[in-house]
Amino acid sequence: MKIENTKAQMRKGVLEYCILSILKDEDAYVAEILGTLKDAKMLVVEGTIYPLLTRLKNAGLLNYRWEESTSGPPRKYYGLTETGKLFLSELNSTWSDLQNAVNLVTNTKTTKK
Repeated sequence: MKIENTKAQMRKGVLEYCILSILKDEDAYVAEILGTLKDAKMLVVEGTIYPLLTRLKNAGLLNYRWEESTSGPPRKYYGLTETGKLFLSELNSTWSDLQNAVNLVTNTKTTKK
């Protein structure tokens, strides 16, 4: 079993949550989203993010708008819908619970009898 495959699966599992979190305060276009993920050491390529953004939009969690750019073609800015904000709130709670559970399992030494 290769560790890189497991790492990739772990990143994929939290990618939706990370994208929604990036968009919680302001709209962003794909290059900004990718830059934020890259800065956080989340290795994601455009080929992965576009289908995910489309899926989140189709689920009613995101919307988008086109905005003219001074340095090239218009940019598609993504933002959270009200449903997306509620969904993110639920994910925040779920993440906290999951994080606590994983910490308990991985950090607590117990002896079994």
